Amino acid sequence: MSLLPIDTVHGDHRIDRNVEPALIATQDFAPVPALLASAGAPVRQLQHRMLLGRPIVEAQLGDGKVRLLDARTAKPLPPVDGPAAALIARQAYRGETGSAPVVERIERLSTEYRGALPAWRASFADDDGTRIYVGAETGRLTSVRTGTWRLYDFFWGLHIMDWTEHERFNTPWLNAFAAGGLVFAVAGAILLFMRWPRRRRRKAQGVR
Repeated sequence: MSLLPIDTVHGDHRIDRNVEPALIATQDFAPVPALLASAGAPVRQLQHRMLLGRPIVEAQLGDGKVRLLDARTAKPLPPVDGPAAALIARQAYRGETGSAPVVERIERLSTEYRGALPAWRASFADDDGTRIYVGAETGRLTSVRTGTWRLYDFFWGLHIMDWTEHERFNTPWLNAFAAGGLVFAVAGAILLFMRWPRRRRRKAQGVR
């Protein structure tokens, strides 16, 4: 039995992260001062990119939040809603599109998704149960999960003995088994030393 490539486990074969076209230098963009003023809060970074075929600016605010702006007019854009998230996911999906994906809003972290919140989950009816996650604030593709990934993640959680988050290496169970293994190893070394054949022969010679 051959192991699957790590890219297949991660689901990278199901998604195209570079589906959006590149920016063109001849496009007429709003000046930076207008973008800063439209953000409405101190800005740490401005990033121009494309979203659903239109140029936008992703403004990372000082409080960690993100605000989307129209790159041409500097006007604020609303957060990404469910239909827009479905379009983003279908645009990046590499499988057969067929029927539209089922879109759900995610407000809490789980063992399957630990990315930015809130987010949208687009579930596709393919043979691998592909789910594509889209950030509600940014419209970025944050994660892709498949049935293969979920199977590997389940056994990974068993391996590190973290059955709730599947990522902690210092769980009480793992520490207990590690300590137990150390105790058995030390005890075995002591017993081996005590029962070493040369020691027994020397004791026998001393009795004679």
